[in-house]
Amino acid sequence: MGSNWPSVGVVIPTHNRPQQVREALQSVLEQFYPGRLETIVVYDRAKPDHSLGRDGDRPVTVIKNERTPGLAGARNSGIMSLDTDVVAFLDDDDEWLPGKLTAQVAALGTSAEMCTTAIEVAYKGKRNVRLAGHNAISHADLLRSRMMMLHSSTFLFRRSSLLNGLGLIAEDAPGSQNEDWDILLRAARRRTISHVDSAYVLVNWAGSHFETRWDTKISSLKWILDRHPEIHGCPEGAARVYGQLACWHAAIGDRKTALKWATRATRYYPREPRAAIALAATTGVVTIPGVMASLHKRGKGI
Repeated sequence: MGSNWPSVGVVIPTHNRPQQVREALQSVLEQFYPGRLETIVVYDRAKPDHSLGRDGDRPVTVIKNERTPGLAGARNSGIMSLDTDVVAFLDDDDEWLPGKLTAQVAALGTSAEMCTTAIEVAYKGKRNVRLAGHNAISHADLLRSRMMMLHSSTFLFRRSSLLNGLGLIAEDAPGSQNEDWDILLRAARRRTISHVDSAYVLVNWAGSHFETRWDTKISSLKWILDRHPEIHGCPEGAARVYGQLACWHAAIGDRKTALKWATRATRYYPREPRAAIALAATTGVVTIPGVMASLHKRGKGI
């Protein structure tokens, strides 16, 4: 069966989401895929539920994250436990939609190292599709924008690339945040990322473990700037990050630093909207959580 299709291993990291991880896993098992497909569920800082394991032609293995605690370490634990040709990620609160895997593996082809898809965002009863608008992602694209539709639950890699040259997921990212943008930048620097611009992943935003961890958001953005200093050379992309830093500092009440980053963002790219949001938050006109909730209803974020 499926001898011409590469074998695929799916890594699902999970932390205290017993029902959601079952739904995520089911969305993988229901995929039509002619080749070998196996799944690793990696429990991070939580007791493994071995009842999820199964044998058969689509085996599921349950393991514990023995690497750095957090999402990055859990993903790497899964990667290292697999021997498949291809590795795909799925977060425990998201779901793959029908047709995702075959479309994406076909788009990966024989030359790409990484492939992504567009997403559908679900937030408080509303669903919005987020498309990239093209089928190839360059390094320059990712310097201009994080391109949030390239969600980690859409990531699919050639495993040999992760182990030889591209490297594993960065485990030193503060709070395992922005490690997804980091791997995108690293991958696109090596080779153009293949992209399927159809919404094949349902991303559930409500209940994120990380949404209001402002200090971690700040430190992870500074980490990505240190790791990829070329972002500073892209006015639009740099202003976006500076504007986010302004917003997160406004959220913790650090008005002086928020104003500094907002000013820097405007200087780099005068139309950067996050600078205006941060300024409004420092004067009490809006709150950052309130703005985020409003944007999330439209499938967007700060």
